[in-house]
Amino acid sequence: MQKTSARLLSLLSLLQTRRDWPGALLAERLDISPRTVRRDVDRLRELGYPIVTSKGPEGGYRLGAGAQLPPLLFDDEQAVALAIALQLATTSGAGIEEAAARALNTVRQVMPARLRHRIDTFHVTAVERPTTRPARPADSTVLMALGAAVHARETLRFDYSSAAAQGAGDNSTDAPPPRRAEPHHLIIWGGRWYLVAWDLDREDWRTFRADRITPRTPTGPRFSPRELPGGDVAAFVAGRFQGSDGSGGWPCRGEVVLGLPASDVAPYVHDGVVEEFGPHRCRLVLGSWSWPALAADLGRFDADIHVVGPAELKDAFARLARRYADAATVSSSHR
Repeated sequence: MQKTSARLLSLLSLLQTRRDWPGALLAERLDISPRTVRRDVDRLRELGYPIVTSKGPEGGYRLGAGAQLPPLLFDDEQAVALAIALQLATTSGAGIEEAAARALNTVRQVMPARLRHRIDTFHVTAVERPTTRPARPADSTVLMALGAAVHARETLRFDYSSAAAQGAGDNSTDAPPPRRAEPHHLIIWGGRWYLVAWDLDREDWRTFRADRITPRTPTGPRFSPRELPGGDVAAFVAGRFQGSDGSGGWPCRGEVVLGLPASDVAPYVHDGVVEEFGPHRCRLVLGSWSWPALAADLGRFDADIHVVGPAELKDAFARLARRYADAATVSSSHR
């Protein structure tokens, strides 16, 4: 028979693997008497584990939720998965980076050497895209409030600050009235957290940055969820961030023939379409925010370009050509 401490750990491990355990089955698995099972359950309760006794002919036990978080047991794969998840959480931008790092250190300290070696070989480095205005981390309490409203399908009332107000410290005394929206999805895009919601005042779908949201309490009434345009949140959000009306396309889209093989162009085109068009040419369909931006993006390939269409793209190339020519002339005159 195992020593009491080892037996308690074995009992706790079993209780975590399924919802209900008949007392007789626990006794059989641990090779002890039902009376010893009852005594061990009482010891675990004294240690803070909320174990519920179920009534019935056989009787049984269930590990429930308590007021505090007692120590937990994990198998090898669960422990490694938890460590990796915590390391990823330190780069999530959810305002929990410090807590995740402390939790990771706690988990690592109690791991066996064989598992500690596995997670020590896994390192994640967060590389932020260069920007003149770095993203503010989202407040974890705000994220929890938004997630709760999404889950409960309750109308959200919140203050929403603009980028200008954030930069000025938001000291304005003429604060706008709170926004009212039906929250549908909490997402992360490009390192930032966003709320996808139906704006009740503007009667349209909106994406709100979570770091600009200050929820008001209490929340509003419950609502019946509306159907998101297209039915897919990923496609809807991608379309909105491309500047479209939710159809999933860029507002400016053009077609050209480049003097490069398709194999040379394809690795640098994320959401465009590349086709072979002869031995050393390819057809490229690409989108962007504006026609000048699209023309400039196509110019980065440093190859001959034939514009198939539309006319707006040809005009954009002409405007850029004049600007570049003027820039070259000005640069030469100042030498």
